[in-house]
Amino acid sequence: MSVDFPALVRDLAAEQEALEAVLRQLAPEHWEVPTHAPGWAVRDQVTHLAFFDDAARLAIEDAAAFESLRERALREGLALEGEYLARGRAMSPEALFAWWRESSKALIAAAQRLSGGERLPWFGPNMSAASFVTARLMETWSHGLDVVDVVPFDRPDTDRLRHVVELGVRTRAYSYQVRGMTPPDVPIRIELVAPSGAIWCFGPEDAANRIAGTATDFCRVVTQRRHLLDTDLVVQGEAAREWMQIAQAFAGPPGPGRKPGEFAKESSR
Repeated sequence: MSVDFPALVRDLAAEQEALEAVLRQLAPEHWEVPTHAPGWAVRDQVTHLAFFDDAARLAIEDAAAFESLRERALREGLALEGEYLARGRAMSPEALFAWWRESSKALIAAAQRLSGGERLPWFGPNMSAASFVTARLMETWSHGLDVVDVVPFDRPDTDRLRHVVELGVRTRAYSYQVRGMTPPDVPIRIELVAPSGAIWCFGPEDAANRIAGTATDFCRVVTQRRHLLDTDLVVQGEAAREWMQIAQAFAGPPGPGRKPGEFAKESSR
């Protein structure tokens, strides 16, 4: 599938700008509000984005230096996470916002110098430039969602969610593999309503296993920001139900996800 790489980079920049509009409105106390990620406040979500945007820029600009960081991450694991979170927790809200903003803008500048045909190193397998940028967009959107879920400012979804949807579909097998499970060879039909009202479809029309609903709900499930039961997704078939219980569009070890009942369904708000 052909990817308009410059347009993808522009969409990442637009997703950053949408989050920036929210962060600019936060009062100092909002940065300390706990999010639904256990132990993480709003400031920790922003710190995470700043650190990994820095890492992504490094992966583009200096593969050798990034490899050193990757080896350290593999060696130290949670200790490295604790280190970067401590850095963010020691900052004032203004300084932390400036760190994230500088990191995010520097990542865009680095990505704009790519042709789109490169393969880039990351903390797991190497990735195509398109997958690499899509992953950063997904992270910006999902950690931004963690923020807007708990502060009194909204960031409406847009059709940029198409990138998150497609990443969620592509990582179906990964969701099994990261858990040591064998992915089933069963087709699934996915029919989603985009924020604009467009219909996005994936998989064979005659598949017995089916998922239908909004792209908003689907993206929240595959990024583990909502439990399936807290959405209006209609899921039919054993293979579809199993996938939606373990779906994971992000790299790393299996995440605990969210518990049922943490959120009201969008349709009931």
